[in-house]
Amino acid sequence: MMGNKAYLRVYTRAIEENYPDGLANSIHMAYSIDGKQFYPFHKNYGILFAKAEILPDDTLLPKGLTKPVIFAAEDKGFYIMAVQTCENGDIDTQAEGKRLCWYTEDFLCFEESGLVEDGIASPKEATDSIELDKDLVLRAADYWMPMRHVETQTPANVQVGSKRELEQICAVAVYSDGSEAIKRVDWETENIDFNRPGEYTVRGRVCQERYPFPLARGYGDPVLFRWEDKWYFIATNDNLNDIGIYVREADSVSGLFAEGIKEHLILPQDGKRGFVQTFWAPEFHVIGGELYILFAVSNEEWGPQCHLMRLKKNGSIIREEDWENPVRICKKDGSFLAGDNKITLDMTYLKTARVSYVVWSGRRDIGKSTDTGSMLYIATIDEEEPWRLTSEPVLLTRPLYGWENVSGTINNEGPYAFYRDGKVYLTYSGGSANSYTYAVGLLSADEKDDLLDLASWEKNLWPVLSFYSVEGEYGPGHNAFFYSEDGELMISYHAETSPDSTLRCDGIRRIHFRKDGSPVFGMSFQEDVNGEVSDVKMKIIIKVQAK
Repeated sequence: MMGNKAYLRVYTRAIEENYPDGLANSIHMAYSIDGKQFYPFHKNYGILFAKAEILPDDTLLPKGLTKPVIFAAEDKGFYIMAVQTCENGDIDTQAEGKRLCWYTEDFLCFEESGLVEDGIASPKEATDSIELDKDLVLRAADYWMPMRHVETQTPANVQVGSKRELEQICAVAVYSDGSEAIKRVDWETENIDFNRPGEYTVRGRVCQERYPFPLARGYGDPVLFRWEDKWYFIATNDNLNDIGIYVREADSVSGLFAEGIKEHLILPQDGKRGFVQTFWAPEFHVIGGELYILFAVSNEEWGPQCHLMRLKKNGSIIREEDWENPVRICKKDGSFLAGDNKITLDMTYLKTARVSYVVWSGRRDIGKSTDTGSMLYIATIDEEEPWRLTSEPVLLTRPLYGWENVSGTINNEGPYAFYRDGKVYLTYSGGSANSYTYAVGLLSADEKDDLLDLASWEKNLWPVLSFYSVEGEYGPGHNAFFYSEDGELMISYHAETSPDSTLRCDGIRRIHFRKDGSPVFGMSFQEDVNGEVSDVKMKIIIKVQAK
């Protein structure tokens, strides 16, 4: 084989106990330099999935695929094709004579064509592997293989006037794709006299707060929030049967999870007000300068609906009496957001330079044969009256891909947004909310665009966080974001400690950004901070300031 060539292979996997048909019957990819030893992309989790069929009654019929092949396009780029099947791999009579098709130029971005006629499908000689330019394959590998901290850089020499100035000097962690992240350093200063001019070699070690998993047991949908120099933690409290909204307060993030931390009940069960069960997914948001909590709750008859409540002026987050009476979310015409046989939940808020929006999950006929599955909707609001929509709801996404509707868990829920470089990134969760198949998906759009226009959004074809992402964390999902005191973007989420557990537990870690600017959600602490390359040294010149 020529030294400038490599191989890429497409395949499906066998169905296993903890890798069901909705995941196994998807396109996986692996690469090889020598054509013999192949290394899986995406930690051997599926990348391209068949879309479910939307039936006349608006329910979904999940699909799978088999027999994938790959071949070069006539001019440039490549096609990947597969036979569409039922979710379990059985023959799909509705797709006979057709193939599922994707086009790619770099194996990072894929254009879906859906089902195409066999007459324009793959050539007879197409197989499951292809020889490619080595640089192309390695660029794809940089994206799909686990990100790793491979080097740490510091300035060659620095002039400082005090210990405090030295402590503010950071290192640059370099990762396997060439991307970088700023890291604090614990500098060894014991043998340095900052009152005597001179040149010293100072040693140190990269340091970053590590949050062990699980941080808290029995809490779903965790949100961390900073307000007036205090940190707050709010979540669905599974330990108390999801009844009541409780808040923790501390001086630091780690303090929120200290042993014996007090929980403050700020919204108790109250039959008179219709707050009886499913106190779900509370989120803090500042809207129009006011602090709100968005959440869902049910009356005696089960059926969670979106509400919000506002903190009174100069009020304390942890005092029940300092919150106004909750208000149920209404549509533009003043009617409730959902009627009979429909539920709404997981509402979040996002704002661009153009306008304010809310995004939430809605579902019809849950548990019945006509169950639509949960879907994400978006609408505009006025910051002065955020409980009332100012536009009609727009269906943003529903669980069409196999990882979103695996084993009957037809979910799109738990949306939450962050912003970077002029783009809005909206994560959401699919699969089973309290099982190992739960996973995080991603939508993105330019902040300047109209987010009610579906053409503004790009939906990721694969999950960006799953039970394959970080060892020992099963079913990660329903996440939120916050910025640490060091200015790093962090993700909070719930997951389980084993594949057969249904106890939701909480975790936190840093979001990394690849060299191309795309976010990485599933970097483990060991991948983020490699102890083998965390020791650093540099020369400093002490220049004593004249008194």
